[in-house]
Amino acid sequence: MNEELKRSGIEDFESQYPFPLDGFQRDAIAALSRDRSVLVVAPTGSGKTVVAEYAVWAAARTGLKTFYTTPLKALSNQKYRDFRALYGTDNVGLLTGDNSINGEAPVVVMTTEVLRNMIYEHSPTLYGLRYVVLDECHYLMDPFRGPVWEEIIIHLPVEVKIVGLSATVSNYREFGEWPNDLRGDVETIYHDHRPVPLRHYYMIGGIMVSLLSSRSPRVVEEYERSYKKR
Repeated sequence: MNEELKRSGIEDFESQYPFPLDGFQRDAIAALSRDRSVLVVAPTGSGKTVVAEYAVWAAARTGLKTFYTTPLKALSNQKYRDFRALYGTDNVGLLTGDNSINGEAPVVVMTTEVLRNMIYEHSPTLYGLRYVVLDECHYLMDPFRGPVWEEIIIHLPVEVKIVGLSATVSNYREFGEWPNDLRGDVETIYHDHRPVPLRHYYMIGGIMVSLLSSRSPRVVEEYERSYKKR
């Protein structure tokens, strides 16, 4: 593994960050360095985007491009701003139904439908493409929009590697089987540690109460009594 990580340039890449990479990030990067695609399933806030940033970095080292796709225009706009801050305005583009900015840049953020259309149109913008990041790739299971993700995975040239990112795939093994059966190069990386604790609350009578709080029954009773008095 150490030699594999050296070949991937992990040490040079990791030196950009003020923290050491987690094991799942290193596993995903090692898979990409073996010319594999990856499906990374990890909780929100755990650092999945670092894997996408490695793809951008690795592609740039060889003069190739990375497309970063999202299911929403608002999310595409956000990632465009984030990447401009990281890589500079000249190196990042944005393609959505509303915007077409610097579409031939080394890093282009777009909605997933834009990429699907580019594939069908044999767009010259696809030339030199090395990686496609499919953010929120659990949309593949959506009954209405899922076919867009399916079409991309089916028709994307095999030399273009996929970086799938998702925080909400429970059946991750089964989820990764279909792309792997189809393309033969997909490794599923699962990480279940949640660095940001998830707590559930509800508001009743203007009071925020944890679902697991011992106060919950009493707050509900007090609210019901006050409601009946109205």
